[in-house]
Amino acid sequence: MPSIDKAIDGWVQRWRQRVDLPLRVCWGVGGGEPTRCWDLGAFEQPRVVITVRDAAALAALLTPSLDSLGEAYVEGHIDVEGDIDDVLAMAHTLVRAGAEAQPDRPSLLQRMVKGFTHSRAVDREAIQYHYDVSNAFYAEWLDPAMVYSCAYFEQGDEDLATAQIKKIDHILTKIRLQPGQTLLDIGCGWGALVLRAAQRFGARCVGITLSQAQYELARERVAQAGLQDRVEIRLQDYRDVDGTFDRITSVGMFEHVGLKHLADYFRQIRQRLAPDGWAMNHGITTTDPSDGETPYGGGRFIDKYVFPHGELPHIATVLRTMQEGGLEPFDAENLRRHYARTLTCWSRTFEAKGQRLRAMVPERIWRIWRVYLAGCAWAFEHDQIALFQVLCRPAGRSAQELPWSRRWIYEVQPGA
Repeated sequence: MPSIDKAIDGWVQRWRQRVDLPLRVCWGVGGGEPTRCWDLGAFEQPRVVITVRDAAALAALLTPSLDSLGEAYVEGHIDVEGDIDDVLAMAHTLVRAGAEAQPDRPSLLQRMVKGFTHSRAVDREAIQYHYDVSNAFYAEWLDPAMVYSCAYFEQGDEDLATAQIKKIDHILTKIRLQPGQTLLDIGCGWGALVLRAAQRFGARCVGITLSQAQYELARERVAQAGLQDRVEIRLQDYRDVDGTFDRITSVGMFEHVGLKHLADYFRQIRQRLAPDGWAMNHGITTTDPSDGETPYGGGRFIDKYVFPHGELPHIATVLRTMQEGGLEPFDAENLRRHYARTLTCWSRTFEAKGQRLRAMVPERIWRIWRVYLAGCAWAFEHDQIALFQVLCRPAGRSAQELPWSRRWIYEVQPGA
């Protein structure tokens, strides 16, 4: 213990020369009360307290990154007390202060390995890992319709439930959905978009997902709404869909496709889309023009604990591969601010229901989601990731078929 004390003393002194934080680090190995604490700033009361529970946490503290600190918390090597926003702010301060001069980007080997991982079986396993935690777990912190994607705060003062309905209507209005038209929703979640498309817009819909839990609940919701004649939910890979559809939507799904497969993904959409159809891709993008991961190890944490095999392209890559896939981009809208607000809403609800959620899932799962939601809110707020809606049509069509303006997107629709 004396040698550890001496090592931590030296570490604290070095850090106090770099930062002045209301952060206290305590030694509490074995789960008991802390035997000693160190302060990383001058303050009366700490805003965040990190308690080291075993020696494995020391490496994360000595050379902090978002993935090493996140892993130490998830695996129980450290406990953290304090408001989650304060925790994230101090973690980023530590990581930035200790960052090495070399850019924090995945190696070529890492990218090559990820590029070979997107088989049907691997993608199905990754989707089920993320979405099949339990429907009840998601229902606690999502809106009543269980929309698990970026909301649309048109005025900025809407509650989450209203903003999610506005998001769905924003998408369906953008694609100019008309009564009687057919709609394919790739990655339909718990069915909110196809239900709205059938009920309000009069469309005939197919929604596909790889999540067993989502599939079962979405089918229940369709039956409860009495829409079995207009909405079909399938447990199906997008690469296995046949037929042609007037409209296609993909919301929060293409992040799972993989950079090497984006052109093929868009090509599949083009093959399923009617010659005069419209498609919408709504998804998260990186702000790194080189398609790199989020900085300071945040991407590595998400890849390991949240979205296995997920990859984020830059919007430039999205537009290029969309064109390679035979689609012409018509409108691109950045909703980064909207996703920062959405994630903040989710995170605050998650924190407010912390004990209830903690009892629903293993401690490790609860810690993963707590860090993930708050961390993503931070990333969107600070321009580390973005969210783009890209409206497109089959390429090569006559210019005479294109609208003169985007006015229809913002016109109030009947029955809104």
